[in-house]
Amino acid sequence: MYEKFDLKECARLVHHYIISMTDKAEDNLPYWLILPNKKPAEAAHCRVDDAELVGSWYEGLVCAMQVLDTDEGDDVKQSLRRHLMKSWGEHGLRFCEEYPWTHTVHSSFHEMGYILPAMNLITEEYPDDEEAERRTSELVRGMRSLVIERKVRTFWSGDSPEEEPIYEFPNDVYLKYGGFDLTRHTGRGEQAIRNALMLPALVRRYELKKDEVALDLATGLANYVLGTSRYFNYKMEFFGHVHSAAWFAYGLVYMGRITDNARYIEKGKGIYDYIRSLSTSFGWIPEYAQWHPIEEEHCETCCIRDMIICARELTKCGYDKYWNDINLYVRNQFVENQIRYSGYVTVDNSKPDENGITYHDIDKRMLGGFTGGSEPNSISLSRFRSIAGCCVGTAPTAIKCVWDSCITVENGCNVMNIPYERENDCIKTESLIPNEGVMRITALKSCRAGFRLYAWQTDRVTYKVNGQPIKPAVENGIAYTELNEGDVFELSFVIETIPKTEQLRGEDGIVYWRGCDVVGMSPEGGHIRLYQRDLDKPKYYPTPEDVVYTGAANYGPTQQKQ
Repeated sequence: MYEKFDLKECARLVHHYIISMTDKAEDNLPYWLILPNKKPAEAAHCRVDDAELVGSWYEGLVCAMQVLDTDEGDDVKQSLRRHLMKSWGEHGLRFCEEYPWTHTVHSSFHEMGYILPAMNLITEEYPDDEEAERRTSELVRGMRSLVIERKVRTFWSGDSPEEEPIYEFPNDVYLKYGGFDLTRHTGRGEQAIRNALMLPALVRRYELKKDEVALDLATGLANYVLGTSRYFNYKMEFFGHVHSAAWFAYGLVYMGRITDNARYIEKGKGIYDYIRSLSTSFGWIPEYAQWHPIEEEHCETCCIRDMIICARELTKCGYDKYWNDINLYVRNQFVENQIRYSGYVTVDNSKPDENGITYHDIDKRMLGGFTGGSEPNSISLSRFRSIAGCCVGTAPTAIKCVWDSCITVENGCNVMNIPYERENDCIKTESLIPNEGVMRITALKSCRAGFRLYAWQTDRVTYKVNGQPIKPAVENGIAYTELNEGDVFELSFVIETIPKTEQLRGEDGIVYWRGCDVVGMSPEGGHIRLYQRDLDKPKYYPTPEDVVYTGAANYGPTQQKQ
């Protein structure tokens, strides 16, 4: 027997993490920094807790609650909402509260990529919240007022007007007490792409409210990154932060779809395809492109999330081949990057919480967190960001995206896209993968229904309705038939464990597949070993002695590293 993919359990775990890893003394302020390898383990506050996290955790918690169909955690949700509604300042920007661990108070345009989606969600959920609507509108207009607008190209050959809007921010930070100070910067570099992370949220604002300023800002930022910044080459290859580039790519495809502009869709697809070429077939995606040797790279869960959502946007634009990526990525590396066991963590509940640090029940509270850096076969707890607050906030948006996409209705046909247990008004779906090569659709009412077909189902596929063999119609990669209420439509294929050689972080490895699920990997990993999906095989878990704290990741409230 093998472990089955369980998207709802993934949502339950991250929901637990978000509502647990908050500071009750500070109105449920999140803890970004988790150090499970310290003895004892701890969580510590840093500036980002009241910057991007109040936005991303609000959005993430709402997504998890919607998947689970629960009101549990609403107290934390309302706390995050209260945090979001504080600390607004000049030009409509959101800053952060002046906590002891805050240091310089500033607003980062990168962080507005987390704040604006949360504000969009609040205005959508609470349409009578006039303050939220005002803050969201002012944020969009404030950012638009701060950009440099490139209107004329002045060159040795003469002057020529720019035909499209081109906008860039003068810096990547805006100080609460000083505005743009060009002697200050985040030090991350790549300002063009990192400053454009609010692109999808700007498009969403336009879609929700028909806010033309939001679309104008999105268009100008996109044009700058794609053109004048020279961040991407003609093949849409780049050097740098994959999370930022993939998030931007999702925004491009989304904007192209909403505005019916094929150029943006194709550019976003090009970025996606380049990142895909650096990644494994099962969704291990490097954190950076061409920055380190590939054998030194790690996989940030945020990157997998971006690729899943971008792939879904591409399917909405007619690129059906990306359904396979959504399926393979979410059920393999994405879920493996979630922490589901913590027996190796050293806990000291006798130590009182103080100075922005908590020690209480870290082993229990960290369950459901997502890593900021895995190898294909393991998670190293000794690495900084072994659990990352940013990934905890973004991962549930991918869970919700896949949850909503398990079944779609296309041309009047209810399509099972992801082998998983879901239902809509017309059908209920079931999957026995990876233990058996069986997928089922039960008709809840008379309708047309079908299965999306994939190469991993092999060419030995059979179909039955109520146990009787049939030959369904096949069109655009979907096998479908007409069903009466109560009919059971079954797809079966021969499933067996198939070893495939693949480059795993620059080295040859063997990936063991059963259908669409990876059930084992060679070489096996250390620390937290991944892909232990054979339920009959003893599990390997590290002991506390295996995970030695060296002090290398000790970034407390007064010594932060992001």
